[in-house]
Amino acid sequence: MKNVYDLTITDFEEFLINNNEKKYRASQIMDWLYVKEVKKFSLMTNLSKDLIKLLEDNFIFPDMKIIKEEKDLDVSKFLIKLFDGNYIEAVLMHHDYGESICISSQVGCNMSCAFCESGRLKKVRNLTSGEMVYQIMLINNVLDKKITHVVVMGIGEPFDNFENLIKFIDIINYNKGINIGSRHITVSTCGVVPRIYDFMKIGKEVNLAISLHAPTDEIRNKIMPINKIYNIEKLMKAVKDYLKMTNRRVTFEYIMLKGINDSKEDAVVLAKLLRGINCYVNLIPYNETENIGFKRSDMKTILDFYDILKKEKITVTIRREFGTKVSAACGQLRAKEVK
Repeated sequence: MKNVYDLTITDFEEFLINNNEKKYRASQIMDWLYVKEVKKFSLMTNLSKDLIKLLEDNFIFPDMKIIKEEKDLDVSKFLIKLFDGNYIEAVLMHHDYGESICISSQVGCNMSCAFCESGRLKKVRNLTSGEMVYQIMLINNVLDKKITHVVVMGIGEPFDNFENLIKFIDIINYNKGINIGSRHITVSTCGVVPRIYDFMKIGKEVNLAISLHAPTDEIRNKIMPINKIYNIEKLMKAVKDYLKMTNRRVTFEYIMLKGINDSKEDAVVLAKLLRGINCYVNLIPYNETENIGFKRSDMKTILDFYDILKKEKITVTIRREFGTKVSAACGQLRAKEVK
């Protein structure tokens, strides 16, 4: 049977019409699922017994559980066990503008970025849209505040799970459900160029982040295999086309790796690459892990890099570091459990 959180409002309406039920019941079901957050169809008291039986015969609530939580100042990291015994992660961050959750889109990842803990364990499968949604529901249950912002930047490459990603956005964006505004949703990609074009054509006002991490093909080829298929020239063309069509600013994520991509020369080349593009750069201090040999750039190097971009009139920030007591690297908590 289908996970009930896999359905958009349109899916519910079609299901009800096909089963001789009233279309308006769909919004009532969504209200029970996402506003009242019930976990049994029998608790949906404004539905008929026949409709409840129909729902019970066709849909299930997902078997997903938080099995571990690591906490530090303003951050909690959750290890979640799926129905098939696989594990994913979600991270909750407390900001002054609200509660933000970073969710996973796949079990494992095939992009094999050299610095990334998630990519060490290859993709087992895609998450369904409902499994993506339910990460939010699970963590909402342990919060006394509602999640206001969602980032699809956890385990997996979201554009490698494109159909479920788009459905997920539709579900959480529905204004009588979780009701997370499009501009409070960010999707990150390492540069799957064809999907950037697909994404722009769909016309959602969702934020796009590009995991760039290098200013040249020479460096990027060494740390991100995707670049050998879609190099920086192809990626930047896609970004410029995206900007032309959507008029929405793009974020470039840039992990600072000691001795790899953090020189002053790299900063100058990056500034030249991004000049004239409506974007901002997010410099990310690297989270070191015991399984990967990369080291984080020291703070002076990061600040020098920042200053060069600033002087070249590139909008740039240094990502705020959350607590160091959690397994900070993406995929690290899952990797420990699998090990």
